[in-house]
Amino acid sequence: MSSRPLIFRTIRWSAWDGCEAGLEQVDIRPADGGLAISGVVIGKEEEAKFGLHYRLRVDSSWRTRSVHLQTTAGHVLDLESNGQGAWIENGKPRPELQGCIDVDIQATPLTNTLPIRRLEWQAGQSTDIRLCYIAMPDLSVSARDQRYTAIEPGSLYRFESLESGFTADLPVDEDGFVRDYPELFRRLA
Repeated sequence: MSSRPLIFRTIRWSAWDGCEAGLEQVDIRPADGGLAISGVVIGKEEEAKFGLHYRLRVDSSWRTRSVHLQTTAGHVLDLESNGQGAWIENGKPRPELQGCIDVDIQATPLTNTLPIRRLEWQAGQSTDIRLCYIAMPDLSVSARDQRYTAIEPGSLYRFESLESGFTADLPVDEDGFVRDYPELFRRLA
């Protein structure tokens, strides 16, 4: 993985099959010693169509510090973390999220980059993580267990949901951002 500092960049993904199930643009820029990430998603989860705007702030170690999501239907979610695994949701402590460092927003492959960049990797190494999973379109939050494996550190990682058994091999670019998420998202040029 490149250790060069990130500069402003824009990434776009579409749904894997190119249908109405998804289109996203995300802007990433340095801010306050970490990164400010802002994205817009037009998506579909089962039969529910949604529009989503999200903002994330990560610190210099790629730990999630704040998340703000708002759907076009009016659902709003604000999460704040101390970077050590304590969370506050919409102003109230969420002790059941204790120990979660990362977030996984269901509607975007962007959040898969967070543990990939945060952790140090050796070839073949697997790491189990507990994170805040944000479901669409209602923005419900729950703790989930996932596993990442460095197949080729810096270029290919395996994602596994330890609850559902879902697995995907995720190619990443030189900065650790997901290129394609097979069967779900495809990076646009």
